[in-house]
Amino acid sequence: MSQNILLIEDDLSYATAVRQALACSNNLVYEVEWVKHCIEGLERLVEAGKQERHSPNGIAAVLTNLYLADSHGIGTFDRLFCAAPQVPILVLSALQDEDVAKLAVQHGAQDYLLKTKVDTASFPKVLASIVERVANAEVRFGEKECAEATLNSIGDGVMSTDVWGNVTYLNAVAESMTGWSRIEAAGCPLEEIFRIIDATIGEAVESPMLRAIRQNRTVGHTPNCVLVRRDGGEAAIEVSAAPIHDRRGHVTGAVMVFHDVSAARALSTRMAHLAQHDSLTDLPNRILLKDRLTQSLALAQRHRKKLAVLYVDVDRFKHINDSLGHGIGDLMLRSVAQRLLACVRSSDTVSRHGGDEFVVLLADVTQAEDAIVSVDKILLALSAPHRVERHDLSITASVGIAIYPDDATDAGTLMRNADFAMLHAKNNGRNSYQFFKPEMNMRALDRHSLENGLRNALDREQLVLHYQPKIDLKTGAVVGAEALVRWRHPERGLVLPSQFIPVAEECGFIVPISRWILREGCAQARAWQNAGLPAVSIAINTSAVELRSGDFVAEVRAALVESGLEARYLELELTEMFLMQDLKTTSLVLHELKSMGVHIALDDFGTGYSSLRYLKGLPIDTLKIDQSFVHDLMTDDSDASVVRAVIGMGESLHMLVVAEGVETREQLEFLREHNCPQGQGFYFSQPVIAAEFRQLLESTG
Repeated sequence: MSQNILLIEDDLSYATAVRQALACSNNLVYEVEWVKHCIEGLERLVEAGKQERHSPNGIAAVLTNLYLADSHGIGTFDRLFCAAPQVPILVLSALQDEDVAKLAVQHGAQDYLLKTKVDTASFPKVLASIVERVANAEVRFGEKECAEATLNSIGDGVMSTDVWGNVTYLNAVAESMTGWSRIEAAGCPLEEIFRIIDATIGEAVESPMLRAIRQNRTVGHTPNCVLVRRDGGEAAIEVSAAPIHDRRGHVTGAVMVFHDVSAARALSTRMAHLAQHDSLTDLPNRILLKDRLTQSLALAQRHRKKLAVLYVDVDRFKHINDSLGHGIGDLMLRSVAQRLLACVRSSDTVSRHGGDEFVVLLADVTQAEDAIVSVDKILLALSAPHRVERHDLSITASVGIAIYPDDATDAGTLMRNADFAMLHAKNNGRNSYQFFKPEMNMRALDRHSLENGLRNALDREQLVLHYQPKIDLKTGAVVGAEALVRWRHPERGLVLPSQFIPVAEECGFIVPISRWILREGCAQARAWQNAGLPAVSIAINTSAVELRSGDFVAEVRAALVESGLEARYLELELTEMFLMQDLKTTSLVLHELKSMGVHIALDDFGTGYSSLRYLKGLPIDTLKIDQSFVHDLMTDDSDASVVRAVIGMGESLHMLVVAEGVETREQLEFLREHNCPQGQGFYFSQPVIAAEFRQLLESTG
């Protein structure tokens, strides 16, 4: 295949010599086009530019003299090069013009050849070498373009350096991430273009590319690596670098791949935070507390110091959840969390342990009494009214205190002892604190044993109802019975409700127990009627949790249907304090029960905050005077006045009044004298089993 060569030369003899030298080439066939003027050469190059260089009309190379009739010096080359920069140009120069020829090479010429060197032996080889070199360069250029397109299409930044650590390449992603363009970065030291720091310590670290060059191996980088961009912005990155080798295995530079992991690292950080913090209050959870407590114990042991663990439990928090709902309860817990944080130092830890329980770690106390300062602040802060949506809520807290190393030397025991102390504070009146004492451990274990046994008490039929009669104070007849649950414990004997009902409420057993009492009580009342005994009402105590369980009305209806007891013989007793907590919701349930024919009694009346206006709007049938007023009515004029007032109120509101806790003849006479309709108490009878209560009915029937 022949190649077209454009010769631009105005010397006929020299042009002839060039044509003869190329005609003698044994390897290639050259077709030489000869023009005398630069303008002719330009025209031919423009025409050839429309064709491939190796096509029949294309030009493979240009041979030119720089000094022509219409053009002189370096200007000649520049005009030709601008017309066809892709075509290799070989300058043919006289010896005296060699400096200009060298300048042309700097401007883009492939080479120059002195006219005295044009001969049939060497000239064809020189021209063939130039053409081949340009062709190979085009191949390499195509491969380079393909490689760059590939590197620019990936999502990672790619950067390379020479063996001295000077930047030689950046792909488009690397340009974007660093803020440096490839042209600006070329030849610059890597440390200037690619600045990285360790996010943990905030200090600059060595580039992995320099390490790859020095160690001649592939290297990664710290997971906390942060790239500092040209504008000062930062991005978390992951990096991998490897050395570049020549054909002999020598290191000639390095290449690095890196990508932005800011989003992934932020997500990882967020997930780690969620794993160690309470989702409601954002306080440290048990996992993080345990870790901090373990570290604090190690420091306290090393420096021979004390630390304190405060176990904080919100008193009667269940009443807030039961009366106002869990939404309000959650907001209340957030308020508690913020106040606890405000009461301690930044070096201390406030943790939510679950439910309404919080744990405060005082990491450094000089003596045990120092903890009291923090506890007093906590109790005072929590007792101030909490504004939660439209409610002003008042709460108290019980706090247990355990001291290292006085009460325990390990985290688990220290936490457990603080919990024991909190339970002791709660059992002794609430809104107070208690330091741990060894005997509390036994009490806590006893309670734990009680709770475990209570889980199976229903299934094992260990619960039994006792019945205390309600007496008509005029006739002395038994007119009703209050069902009171007892637990026949296999080891403890008969356990009274005051000992296990609070445990049942805290552990969530109260609803199944209450429903068993309801069904058992209704069935027993119907059984007495079926035996031909006088029909009496059965009174069942109802808890707040049960009333607001959502299916309480359905449960009452089911108990009546199953037993066959008429609704008018069932009386549900609610405490006055509970009734006032969520009047609107309670009122709806009570009216639905009333429409069924069930009677409603207000127990412990006089100890709560109900007003006459509220009572008039509720379907209350019975007021039960709290036994604390009856107990001292013969010795305390104020208690006697309360009893007389309640009796008068009941008469005015057409409500039945029952005096609880009647224990003496004098109390009975007082109540009769003031026309109290009914009474209940040990003077008449203690709570008895069903068979004994039947005897009472038979004796008064």
